[in-house]
Amino acid sequence: MARYPRITQDSAVMGGKPCIKGTRVTVGMILGLLADGWAEAKILAEYPYLQTEDLRAALAYAAWRLEERELPLADAS
Repeated sequence: MARYPRITQDSAVMGGKPCIKGTRVTVGMILGLLADGWAEAKILAEYPYLQTEDLRAALAYAAWRLEERELPLADAS
């Protein structure tokens, strides 16, 4: 994903869920930890292969995805 180079999607990794590049850590997992009240420092301590930029990329990616809108297709009949 050119817009989010730290985020990758591969159907062979974590069922195609968006992950931090080079890991099996999903964007959803990071969001869940933050929603549960985990501090950034705690996440980075528990997952030392992550960087602050990875957490910010996950948040930015999630915000971008939530801005997308699905519009119904016009009825062809």
